[in-house]
Amino acid sequence: MNPNINLLQSYPFEKLAKLKQGCVLSTHLKAISLSLGEPQHVTPDLIVNSMNTALMHGLKKYPTTKGGEALRQSIAHWLVQRFKLPTSCLDPNKHILPVNGTREALFAFAQSVINQTASNPLVLMPNPFYQIYEGAALLAGAKPWFINCSEETNWEPDFDAVKEEVWKHCQLLYICSPNNPSGTILNISILKNLIECAEKYDFIIAADECYTEIYADETQPPIGLLQACAALGQMDFKRCVVFHSLSKRSNAPGLRSGFVAGDAEVIEQFLRYRTYHGCAMPLAVQSASIAAWGDESHVQQNRELYRKKFDAVMEILTPIMSVTRPPASFYLWPKTPIADDVFAQELFKQQNVTVLPGRFLSRTAHGTNPGQNRIRIALVASLEECVEAARRIRTFLT
Repeated sequence: MNPNINLLQSYPFEKLAKLKQGCVLSTHLKAISLSLGEPQHVTPDLIVNSMNTALMHGLKKYPTTKGGEALRQSIAHWLVQRFKLPTSCLDPNKHILPVNGTREALFAFAQSVINQTASNPLVLMPNPFYQIYEGAALLAGAKPWFINCSEETNWEPDFDAVKEEVWKHCQLLYICSPNNPSGTILNISILKNLIECAEKYDFIIAADECYTEIYADETQPPIGLLQACAALGQMDFKRCVVFHSLSKRSNAPGLRSGFVAGDAEVIEQFLRYRTYHGCAMPLAVQSASIAAWGDESHVQQNRELYRKKFDAVMEILTPIMSVTRPPASFYLWPKTPIADDVFAQELFKQQNVTVLPGRFLSRTAHGTNPGQNRIRIALVASLEECVEAARRIRTFLT
């Protein structure tokens, strides 16, 4: 067996299941889970209908790893419109690669770009973080290097704390904007600085932008990494790759559809890797994805649903918790008055509400664990359930 498998930690939800194991509920209240970031809004009919129509033609053809031209063109059109990119700089045949959800792509990407023969290869990532980044680094033969995000830095990664020696050994930098779990958005100045840093020290930036279509202010959508490249006049997106998904944007986590876009040379090598990986997107999923990327009305409705939930939940929790409404994503990241794992366990036992302890999303790095005494609340359930859960949390606290 690959010895690096032994370096992998239990996934956050495995830890959560263990935390709840053996707990005796002191209530008959219905269970409400706000721990998993799995959208529960209705998947739009246009996506389901497109997939059903495609399935009527059968399953007798192998899909290509590169995906159909119509899908890549629909993605290119969306990227240009959404991030105000010059049409001429984005070639669907060179800059875009469909993937079966960004989780597998974020993992596979590290396997294809890390040079294990280099001295002390590092993969930098925010802390707290999406655990796929860490696992990808370890199984690629690199070492994770955590950049702490704290209340003092407004939950942005503390890039100023990264020493030059660390940058010199960096081969890959994962960023997540809007951030999971805090919802923080990296502004264009930070993104520009990172692009210049990548050029100086010769590493690749993998931007996880899966939450970019869920934001509070309809007039201020989050900036993307390719948008920052264009602002710098870097129309080849050198060393920059973005990851997008339909899971959150279109309430289709079961579709397993997303894409990777950016530096044509990197995309070419990633495609070569994926050809052997055997992960082509099924044709029916491609058809459904074309319909999804071509429609914005359902995305706007989706955002409005989340805003209503934030409005209602914040009104209930703000008087009794240290909690801030994020500019994007569907998470709350409040401070707990006691240890976060104890808080989550007792809340479950007393109120049958499940949330995720912050320490399960972070590591102790540079003398601190930024996830401690925080919980992640995913407002993915219905408005009624989110309100009921918030009331139970308030009862628990008071």
